[in-house]
Amino acid sequence: MFLLLVVSGWGTVWAAPEKSVDASILQQSAKITTQGTVVDAQGEPLIGVSILEVGTTNGTITDIDGKFTLQVTSGATLELSYIGYKTQQLKAVSDLGTIQMSDDTEVLQEVVVTALGIKREKKALGYAMQEVKGESLVEARETNLANALSGKISGVQIIRSSNGPGGSSKIQLRGANSVTGTNQPLIVVDGVPMDNFTGASNNDIDNPSMDMGNGLSDINPEDIESMSVLKGASAAALYGSRAGNGVILITTKKGKENPGLGVTISASVSAETLFMLPKRQTSFGQGENGVYDATNGNSWGPAITGQEYTKWDGSTGIMQAYDNVRNYFDTGINFTESISFSQMFGKTAIYTSLNRMDDASKIPGSELHRTNLTLRASSSFGKDDRWSVDAKVQYINSLANNRPQGGSRDANAFYTVFNLPTTIDIRDFSSPLKDEYGNMTWWNRSGVNPYWLKEYNPNKDSRNRFLMNGSLKYKITEWLDAEIRAGSDMYFTERDDKLYAGSTINNGDSRYTMGEQKFYENNFSFLISGHKDHILGNWGGNFSFGGNLMERKSTGVEVSMGKLTAPDLFSLNNGPKDQLGITEFYSHKKINSLYGTLGINYDGWAFLDATFRNDWSSALSKKNRSFFYPSVSVSWVVSDMVNKIGKTMPEWFTYAKVRASFAQVGNDMDPYQLYDTYTISSIGGQPTADQGKIKYDADVRSELITSWEVGTELKFFNNRFGIDFAWYKTNAKRQLMNIPMNNLSGYESMKINAGNIQNTGIELMLNARPVETKDFSWDTQLNISRNKSKIIELLPGQPGMRYSLGGSDALQIYAVAGGVYGEIWGTKYQRVEDVNSPYYGQLLLSDSGLPQATSERYKIGEQQPDMMAGWTNSFTYKNFGFSFLIDGRFGGDIFSFTNLELQSSGIAEVTAPGGKRDDIVVPGVIRQSDGSYAQNQTPVSLQKYYQALGTGRAGISEAYIYDATNIRLRNVSLTYSFPSSLLKKTPIQRLKLGVSVNNVWMIKSNLNGIDPESVYATSTNATGMENASAPTSRTYLFNVTLGF
Repeated sequence: MFLLLVVSGWGTVWAAPEKSVDASILQQSAKITTQGTVVDAQGEPLIGVSILEVGTTNGTITDIDGKFTLQVTSGATLELSYIGYKTQQLKAVSDLGTIQMSDDTEVLQEVVVTALGIKREKKALGYAMQEVKGESLVEARETNLANALSGKISGVQIIRSSNGPGGSSKIQLRGANSVTGTNQPLIVVDGVPMDNFTGASNNDIDNPSMDMGNGLSDINPEDIESMSVLKGASAAALYGSRAGNGVILITTKKGKENPGLGVTISASVSAETLFMLPKRQTSFGQGENGVYDATNGNSWGPAITGQEYTKWDGSTGIMQAYDNVRNYFDTGINFTESISFSQMFGKTAIYTSLNRMDDASKIPGSELHRTNLTLRASSSFGKDDRWSVDAKVQYINSLANNRPQGGSRDANAFYTVFNLPTTIDIRDFSSPLKDEYGNMTWWNRSGVNPYWLKEYNPNKDSRNRFLMNGSLKYKITEWLDAEIRAGSDMYFTERDDKLYAGSTINNGDSRYTMGEQKFYENNFSFLISGHKDHILGNWGGNFSFGGNLMERKSTGVEVSMGKLTAPDLFSLNNGPKDQLGITEFYSHKKINSLYGTLGINYDGWAFLDATFRNDWSSALSKKNRSFFYPSVSVSWVVSDMVNKIGKTMPEWFTYAKVRASFAQVGNDMDPYQLYDTYTISSIGGQPTADQGKIKYDADVRSELITSWEVGTELKFFNNRFGIDFAWYKTNAKRQLMNIPMNNLSGYESMKINAGNIQNTGIELMLNARPVETKDFSWDTQLNISRNKSKIIELLPGQPGMRYSLGGSDALQIYAVAGGVYGEIWGTKYQRVEDVNSPYYGQLLLSDSGLPQATSERYKIGEQQPDMMAGWTNSFTYKNFGFSFLIDGRFGGDIFSFTNLELQSSGIAEVTAPGGKRDDIVVPGVIRQSDGSYAQNQTPVSLQKYYQALGTGRAGISEAYIYDATNIRLRNVSLTYSFPSSLLKKTPIQRLKLGVSVNNVWMIKSNLNGIDPESVYATSTNATGMENASAPTSRTYLFNVTLGF
């Protein structure tokens, strides 16, 4: 007789000789099949719950209906675990029936990713940090990942450029710390820093270079597991000289066990329309002083009454107003498709994804195409799985066609479209684009046909990017780990710009420019870390020690032939040598670092942590190359202490914690800031070397930021209501500044360390679940932050000194000693300044009764907001989900060049109040010949009034400074998840439909139809200006997600 045994999963049958067997052994090895259904507190099935036979590796997970079947040893204990739920153990029987798992809100919030990728209990942290889950970022469906943070994190300001589908956005945490640095946080993806280049290389407000987007937009939101924002210096101190403006940690997805195949397919389509438009009048046509003039670009002509008139091309027609702005822009269409695979194979986790985005913008001819491919594998091996390895490669290819050009220049299509008189129909110029002589079709010889720009002034750029990282970790003991990590960020960019002959640009000549850039940053690091509780009684501790080698290199070249000899033959050899311009760029930098942490805790409720980092930067001289950055933080969990000593908190008071921290971090500088340099060029074919305009000093050091922070976290009613409050103060000293020098020295300025910028602020986060029933829940979160900057000093002994952050002519944005960061300065209305005069403070008008500008600049505003807020609400009802986000910026100012131009030309709505243009008497006084003042009684036309306000590049600046307060309903989304009962007979594990709208409603704004978020540039610290950017978009999106 033979004994047949069936081995689980493979059904392998084997035979053994018949002989006597001990009954107890048979009983121990007997197998049973156990089954059950796992549900949540509302009775809904839980998919993917881990079911493990304790003491073995035998296990399974629940299917789409929450069901599982597992063959186990008779008498075995099963362990059920699921993220966000309390782990359960129960005895295995043949039918376990329905098993209900309990929520564990504490577990959900317990472990967070901190600096260097170290996971910590959140209660142990002595500083503020906020985390955003990947699902929240995906819901926003933003082309640029940075924009998805708007309103979700307190203290975070997103500054947008609104320049097409690839437009950049700037992230700023807790105000600005530097007058010359970027003031942007370090971006770290899976432990590896990535280059977050932002905006344009040249921020001239009249003639800037093109906005090339920013590096963060290369990340596919659907690959993100979570994003942690380290806002304060204590949170970011372990990143040393790169952490001066905070750190954003992005953790991407790993493979995990999934029911079914583990394949997810997602597809979305969105329509992009115009959200806000400059308000334009439609009552008066082109001309001056009420008289029609077909050759005049202003709109101070006659009233539009349906009269017959002669057009610009000599033809006649009936005068009417055309909506040129809406007629020019298209409805943009965005298609995004992605497929991902996530699964476990034994001890190996595999995650791979492919994402494709094709964005045809509302701006005619402007497109962005992006492909993301991610491959990631992680595994454990060796005795007791002590070894673990993780490797990831991400490839991003992006191609942009016809990025819009900005500035107050002919090549800015928006500048032309906004100012075009309404009696000219812009669609008349869409075809033909050229006349019989090959010249651009246009109504005059100034400005450019925007349709012509798309076809005959095209630009194209492509970028191939690789983000790679790998780590090998060894668990030395149960409490001690060692890890080595390597990572690289590299990209290759190519640009191609063409200008055909026949336009008003470049004197009608054709031009060709091409360029390329190569960049890489490599990081190699090691980390030894340990954690052990109850080392001595109730005392426990943790430590880490590591080091990093960073090397960053960037090279580039741009070559331009300014005038092609043979028109429209685009070759760099097609033109005279004196028209050939070559610009080369080279940057190379290294930072070597050692860092560590030391923490002690008592009984799980009192925590003290200290960190250190020492950087050696190649950008600094040998004697100043080494910098030490310390931090210390404490956390006291009062509620845990009370419970541990045998007392109890009030039933309604769930959790209480107070925290405090101190830290110093740096703001490193770019290379080649120590020694004088020379520019190689030629004159008459002979090489020359030109001395630079800046005098460098080998003794300069990196900026130093000292930060203090205190805060508290409170939770009530069994975690149904929570408060997180923080107060902080930072002082950024040793500012790297260029101080003006006497021209006789041969230099324009000298690089020095000086200055002290102080930021103080508060942050408040409120979260609650006001309603929770079996079928319905409501979650709400309110983020509020207020930051106030102060320039303690710029140079010792020079109060009131101004340092320019940027501007144009009379309009400048300064950091002012004794003032605040980002003061907007410009001309003001002349007013009576004699305090003893009864007319004190009234406008001092010209003899013709018009406003006048002061000859000097004065402070007229501040670019930084007084307060920011974001309010998120999420509702679930059975299988439906609904959410909306309202966010706002309160206070602060912005200067509007667009309003200045539109009002001066007579196209702005305010130039025809009520559809009329009656003369006005400007309130104010006129100085008499004897020095006395008389009230103005001289009527003037609206044309003379607004042209007086707009005289000069920045006009009377005070007239065009606006309150930047804006409140908007930013996003609304609705989702529906099909119940598992409808899908159980199909191969589909999950089916979800969603619709959303971005930029739903501008609740409050003051810029006459211009979005206060649309600043003219993001790669500058002078963000308190706007100048003819693209209108902001509203997007309507539909998405479907399938899981197999």
